[in-house]
Parts: sequence; C-alpha cells; structure tokens
Amino acid sequence: MTSLLTRVLTRLGPTRVLLVGITGSVVLFLFTVRLLGTATNAAAPLLGDVFSRMIFDDASALGLGWLGTYALANGSVVAALSLSLFAADILSVSQLFLMVAGSRLGSAAVVVFIGTLDYVQKAEYSFRESVSMGLLTFLLTHSIYVPVTVLGYVLLPTVHGSFRRVGREWSVGARTLDLFDPVTVAITNRLGPVPAFVLAVGLLFGSLRVFDTVLERVDTSTVRRRVFRHFERTWVAFGIGLVGTGITTSVAFSLGIVVPLYNRGYVKRNELIPYVLGANLGTLFDTLVVAVALASPAGVAVVLELLTVATIATVVALLAYDTYSRVISNVDDRLLADRRVFVLFVLSLVLVPLALLVLPLVVG
Repeated sequence: MTSLLTRVLTRLGPTRVLLVGITGSVVLFLFTVRLLGTATNAAAPLLGDVFSRMIFDDASALGLGWLGTYALANGSVVAALSLSLFAADILSVSQLFLMVAGSRLGSAAVVVFIGTLDYVQKAEYSFRESVSMGLLTFLLTHSIYVPVTVLGYVLLPTVHGSFRRVGREWSVGARTLDLFDPVTVAITNRLGPVPAFVLAVGLLFGSLRVFDTVLERVDTSTVRRRVFRHFERTWVAFGIGLVGTGITTSVAFSLGIVVPLYNRGYVKRNELIPYVLGANLGTLFDTLVVAVALASPAGVAVVLELLTVATIATVVALLAYDTYSRVISNVDDRLLADRRVFVLFVLSLVLVPLALLVLPLVVG
C-alpha cells in the first residue's frame, strides 16, 4: 500500500501532493475515527468485559495507557482508542484522563527503546548518537507530563464541569461528520462489531501512516534552513514546535527535521529544548480532533484540561528556562555517561507502568 501510494505521489507535483495527500489523509482519519466509534459502541458489551479485567482502578488505567503505547508504538492510537472506549461508557472520566496521559508518557519512552535497540543490534552509531535525541525528548516529556498528570488528576473533579461546557459547544461541529454514519454502520453490521473494531484500528494506523508518507515528500532541507535560524530565540522555537506539530499532527515529522541538525551539532541542546516542549503540546491536537469527531463533550473536556494544564506547566518551565534547561541537561549527561545508570533507567520504564497495572490486581 505504501509503495503504491509513493508511486502515485511521485507522478504529482509537490503542491498537488500536499493538497491531495493532506486532504485525503484528513478525510480518511475522520472516517476512521467515526468507524472506530461505531464499532466500539457495537462491541461495548464484549470490550467492557475485557477491559474490566485489566482496569481495576485509576492507577491501572494509567499503566494500561502507558504500556499500551509500548505495545502499539503509537500514543495517538492509544489516545483515540481511549476516547472511543469512553464514548461507549467503558471508561470513567478519570480513567480516560489517565489513559490519555499514559499515552503521552509511553510515547516518549518508545523513542528511547528504539534508539537503544538500534545501538544494540546495529552498532553503526555511538551510544550517545543512538539514544541522545530520544533520551532528551523523554526527559522533557516526563518533566512536564508527570506533574501535569498528578495535578490534572487532582483538579479533575473541580474543573471538569467548566471544560465540559466548552466541549459541548465544540462537539456541535462534529454533526457534519454524521454523513459517514451510514457507511460506518453498514460496515459494522456487515463485518460484525469485533472485526469492524479491528478494521478501524488498522485504518487508524494506516491514516496516520498515509499522512507521514505525504510529509516525507516535503523538502525538509528547506524547512531546516528556515527553521534553524530561529532556534536561538526560546519563545520562537517553542512556537515553531507547537504550530508545526499541531498542523501536521506528526511528532515524527516535526522532530525528524531537526534530528540531523542535533546529531551533527548544528543545534545545541538548550536551543532544541523549547522546540521539543512546543512539539509535546502540539501532539495533543490530534487527540482533541478525535474527541470532537466522536461528538463527546466530556471527552473534549478531558483532553482540553490535559492540554491546558500542560500548557501552564510548559510556560512555567520556559519562564524559568535557565534553571529548567540546566536540570534537564545535568540529568541527560548523567544518563549518557553511566551505562549502568542508563540500564536501570530503561528497566524503570517497563517496571513502573507494569506495577501500576499489576499491583491493583495483587493488592485487590
């Protein structure tokens, strides 16, 4: 499928590729979200029974979202699945919040795992070159989303009502997507709830992959030249990361264009930090789109709360940028310098979410 798509895109001009590719991938993504919602509702009794055996309390929801991202290697898919399960009344508000937060925590760790495996299997690059970008992304993500998860969870009962009113207004716009419903219902009835659910998950991966394929056609060298000169200005770099990831909904693209610059030393670590912080916020935009597309006011409210608290935490970090970047750099250097510490660190990335998922079962 990908090779055929690549051949088709090659025959089109660059501008047409972007217009056709972006439009097509967005339509496919929105259709897939609606199919996922329809199939999840139809399969709710079975899915409810399955997830009730895995989610015993809120902590296990966080662990499942975190580990689920490891299994699927895609936090956006886990977040979309969480929203569809919530829309089908399988998850509670607090469990949805923690599963979406867990998907963000897990996504950052996946990059570390990939870099580590690449070093162990190929050894084409030095240890630092293999894991430095992934480790920095992880530290930045967790330095924001760990406190955001705790604070957001505590504030959830207090602020959810206010965000839900906003979510109700935003969800009205999703009615235009009702035109997909006859097709999604027909597919679900034809295949059955469970096969339709599996198909929807597969199409969700496919729609995201199509978008990434389209973005691969962009002249990234030109983007690098235009973006690089702004990295010395903290807030501008943050804005570029936020807007770039928000528009493309692809962290792989927004971070991918700067990886060569960082690995070759053209961009310093303290210049890259605000850009990554912006990208970490922008990556929640596609989750917000899923919540709106599912016409779930409560789901929109949960994502908005997470986005709002994360924005506040990020702004605070940028206001205290010198101190913040120094702490991140010190931890980063320590993990890269001591292999034993790094191994323990990687083990903790598996043991912590596993404990969150398993301990409630053992204690209960």
